[in-house]
Amino acid sequence: MLSIAYAPCYAHPLPAGHRFPMLKYELLPEQLLREGTATAADFFVAQPPPDVDILRVHDAGYYQRLRAGQLSRQEERATGFPWSAALFGREVTILGGTIECARRALAHGVAFNIAGGTHHAFRDRGEGFCLLNDQATAAAWLLAHGHAHKVLIVDLDVHQGNGTAAIFRHEPRVFTFSMHGGRNYPARKEQSDLDLPLPDGTDDAAYLALLADTLPHLLAEVQPDFVFYLAGVDVLATDKLGHLALSREGCRRRDELVLSLCHRQQLPVVVCMGGGYSERIADIVEAHANTFRVAAALYS
Repeated sequence: MLSIAYAPCYAHPLPAGHRFPMLKYELLPEQLLREGTATAADFFVAQPPPDVDILRVHDAGYYQRLRAGQLSRQEERATGFPWSAALFGREVTILGGTIECARRALAHGVAFNIAGGTHHAFRDRGEGFCLLNDQATAAAWLLAHGHAHKVLIVDLDVHQGNGTAAIFRHEPRVFTFSMHGGRNYPARKEQSDLDLPLPDGTDDAAYLALLADTLPHLLAEVQPDFVFYLAGVDVLATDKLGHLALSREGCRRRDELVLSLCHRQQLPVVVCMGGGYSERIADIVEAHANTFRVAAALYS
């Protein structure tokens, strides 16, 4: 069974100039249903979580100003989005979706958030199209309720998970691993527990060899009982912002490597989609669909 969080508000509350990369949130579920990788029963509608779950990770003052639309112009520019009540609703719904995915992964082994991966959100500010940090919030929820004692965050988006790294800098129960473009956004990197910066133009062979050499050893060393996987497809050679050179097949093999390790070790895993900015929306949707296909084959 694939448990997949979805909410229509993921896709809609943005001005026209921001809508193209958001189309995947509508098109990906349609693709998965059309080809039979998922059924309607696999989807659940995400809901916002209680404030207490958000405030385990985020500063109360920042959260209240965000909810009230009181961010400064400088803060708003840093997020990349003009504020609206609909945008705030989208962000908190993403958080609720990832928390519910964590609950369902405990029962079924794997769960997906069609959105999620808002790893540039810090405790007290948003950056880079991320206002609130969903994987950090869900990891804190697991720890607070005793559902996990050691969490590993595997961030394979092309951009470093700077917000996540900063949030958990002094939290030994969460290990942050980011493998990203070394010269890509953000210009000022935070320090994850393990960072693997990659040179521009890194291809399938180099990328997969490094990941295959790193992740099994990391699982053995960290010994997590829960994994969050940020499966950004902005690592593709076709991506406008990525500067790496993975093929779609290389990206699929990346997903297979991560998910097969989690499956083999019976580690519950929540997968969030992260970034993807290829010129053709079909390249983005197909690469994301591969992640679900890999999981469907493993967990059926």
